[in-house]
Amino acid sequence: MSRAFVKEPDGLDVFEDHPEKLISEHPNLVTPPGFEAIKSEVTRSQSELAAAQGANDRDAISRATRDLRYWSQREMTAEVQQAPRDSETVQFGSTVSLVRDDGRRHSYRIVGEDESDPANGAISYVAPLAQALMGKRVGDEVRAGATGSAEIVEIRR
Repeated sequence: MSRAFVKEPDGLDVFEDHPEKLISEHPNLVTPPGFEAIKSEVTRSQSELAAAQGANDRDAISRATRDLRYWSQREMTAEVQQAPRDSETVQFGSTVSLVRDDGRRHSYRIVGEDESDPANGAISYVAPLAQALMGKRVGDEVRAGATGSAEIVEIRR
């Protein structure tokens, strides 16, 4: 049978380009530790690319190249924000403690998109909760969830 009728490519040709990681439309605000983490990701991606090239692993080369493009772009566009000057109002970089109307207490730090880790209390400044908190003071209430509310009980720098 002719190779023209076989759909499977030969050996090294079996790989797909990895889809690009989407770059946010929002300003790339980051905390100083967040900027260091981005730089570490650039370095890690460069190392992975070098290793993949050394192994002639086309799939790994594609993945590492994609990651390096993403992290390099994030490094170039980063706008490092210094820690809040005070704890009077919620700002980028603030840690906010809330008490929900059912008595549960939660603390969140408002950070850049790439730093976001909600399970560990770090939420992106573009998240709806972060947007609701910005500019608020201790004692103010914000919407928490679909029907609940929460009171700000502490703001830390």
